[in-house]
Amino acid sequence: METFVDIWKYKRITVQSFIILIFLLSFNSFSQPKQAEIQVIVAPENEDWNYKFGENINFQVEVLKYGNPLQNIKAEYIILPEKMDPIKKGFIDLINGKALIDAGSFQEACFMRCSVIVNIKGKDYIGYATAGIEPDKIEPTTDVPEDFDLFWNNNLNELKEIPVDPVITFLPKESNDKINVYHVKVRNIMGSIYGILCVPKEPGTYSALLEVPGAGVRPYQGYKKLAEQGIITFQIGIHGVPVNMDQYIYDNLWEGPINYYWDINLDDKDKYYYKRVYIGCVRAVDFIFELPEFDKSIIAVYGGSQGGALSITTAALDKRIKYLGVFYPALCDLTGFLHNRAGGWPFLFTYDFSNKPDKIEVSKYYDVVNFAKRLKIPGLYSWGYNDDVCPPTSMYSAYNVINAPKELIIAPNSQHWRYPEQQEKMEKWLIDKLVNSSLK
Repeated sequence: METFVDIWKYKRITVQSFIILIFLLSFNSFSQPKQAEIQVIVAPENEDWNYKFGENINFQVEVLKYGNPLQNIKAEYIILPEKMDPIKKGFIDLINGKALIDAGSFQEACFMRCSVIVNIKGKDYIGYATAGIEPDKIEPTTDVPEDFDLFWNNNLNELKEIPVDPVITFLPKESNDKINVYHVKVRNIMGSIYGILCVPKEPGTYSALLEVPGAGVRPYQGYKKLAEQGIITFQIGIHGVPVNMDQYIYDNLWEGPINYYWDINLDDKDKYYYKRVYIGCVRAVDFIFELPEFDKSIIAVYGGSQGGALSITTAALDKRIKYLGVFYPALCDLTGFLHNRAGGWPFLFTYDFSNKPDKIEVSKYYDVVNFAKRLKIPGLYSWGYNDDVCPPTSMYSAYNVINAPKELIIAPNSQHWRYPEQQEKMEKWLIDKLVNSSLK
């Protein structure tokens, strides 16, 4: 039988393709994935999954079939820092479907994962859990270029010279008795930004929410739910193409010109793909401020994954933003892999061909950590310890340097998805800031 370590080695080779697939599939998934008939449940003994330096970590393992423990089975396990090589491995016998794995203790701020595999009738079932060792003490590996602020200020000044020139198209089939929905095109420093605008029908002025997207390319329908609560919402794409086309067009783009777009021109900070993306998010704010229905005072930015990253960068670049909501932000502490620990998606420096000095230096201008340091506004953040797309080490690297008011909701066993309860808390928080606060 192929061992779990063999599987892990294969996974390390194919991690880029695997992560891209999971990243795209999970973008709109607010709830946990469907479960198999056999569950491998792994959890640290500490209820909050957190440990102090030197505190011993034990992982509890339970294997269930239809909710009942399986009797007298063998399992393979590995202990490893997330995304790194195993530091401990072995086999355990599960008596009445249960076992305890001693992972040892650690003296540095990090995350330690225990992965367990069982083979039942020739089929492998895998479960894992990740313990945090004083995660609030994790520090970033990246640093800030001396001309970081100058670089972005120059780009913002360039944007100011370009008129917004909105092209707004009413979408009657997407509208309803509460909101009007529009497809929007606005000019950017390179090309255009497209999105779906939702505006409450009742006459008056409203606060606004900019929703920025996760990775990939796809059509959008607008954030209608919050618009129906009395909030102007503008949901954008980042690739300079309309966001209301047939799916096959986006599939062709993904398979062709924008495949691996996060690598495009990484060796040149003025041409890197994300430059027009970051600036385009600010242009989306410019458009919102031109709307007669906008109250010109309260606006938030919100997103998950790549969208979590763009929420932070937009709030740092644009002082008009008052609040931000963030799920599992990507692009955090990209240089982590160069320091033998997990870096953020899209794992730019996991292969030798990408570990070039010019690319490393350019990454610092786009690393979310360096934007997080510049935040001044309240934010609500949420993620899980089991996230294999945006590793918690990378996310804490950004969160820990934020000096603005902040609140963190942790669902430790969640991966690159969120529970409905997390989404409900985020939406309640946004509504409170965008609607209720304006009524006070």
